[in-house]
Amino acid sequence: MRKMDEALAAHLAGGATTLCWCWKLTRKDGVVIGFTDHDRDLTVDGALFEARSGFSGTEIEEALGLSPDNLEASGALSADAMSEADLAAGRFDGARAEIWLVNWSNIAQRHLLRAGTLGEVSRDGRAFTAELRGLSHALSLPQGRIFQHGCDAVPGDRRCGVDLTRSTFRAVATITVADEGGRRLGVLGISNYADGWFTRGLARFSSGEELEIKSHSEALIELWRTPSVPPQTGDRLTLLAGCDRAFATCRDKFANTDNFRGFPHMPGNDYLATYPVRG
Repeated sequence: MRKMDEALAAHLAGGATTLCWCWKLTRKDGVVIGFTDHDRDLTVDGALFEARSGFSGTEIEEALGLSPDNLEASGALSADAMSEADLAAGRFDGARAEIWLVNWSNIAQRHLLRAGTLGEVSRDGRAFTAELRGLSHALSLPQGRIFQHGCDAVPGDRRCGVDLTRSTFRAVATITVADEGGRRLGVLGISNYADGWFTRGLARFSSGEELEIKSHSEALIELWRTPSVPPQTGDRLTLLAGCDRAFATCRDKFANTDNFRGFPHMPGNDYLATYPVRG
């Protein structure tokens, strides 16, 4: 059971209250951003909680046991707070989130109601909705290895070991043509790479946003999602080679079979369904 500050408990019991909600986000890079539903900014423990963000939260559902708690927060995107480019670039992925109940007339009276991490963030125009995951959420995630034919490593990470900064797997291209949505891009600078070399890879824009490449054919790149900032002719972007997680690709394209993290020789369903026959 959480123990509430005695002064705040007395304030709650007094009838008329001066309370507000404060949300504090701490990104993995150390940047701290605060929001409040109060009508003016508040400074708590050196952190500024902005009132102009229009931040609000849903009801908190909590139950006994280890099931994840349910809570969402929503607000308007602000260039000074959570910009669309920041969200698209993943700068808030896994950020630590804290929800405080604060007496705005005496900020020393406050209570930490919930702490967790930011989960799925969805955007709709100039607004966003963020899922707050409690500490028990980690218990519902798969743990350990997954037995499958394909590799379960992320291309270029520690388990993969491939150096994607090498010119063989990395290209700096210039956009020559962009369709209206920005998903199909004509680029200059990848003529030395075979068709499909960057399929399933990443396109990294100057804004910091990274999007997965759906297909690569000659000088044309197609993305799975529309960039949050429309690309313009002359913009430069970095392309990283793609991997379909197959053993043959790891062997022939990356020469990295020693680090392959799948089980290519695992029997499949056809083998399990076989039965003996008379010769």
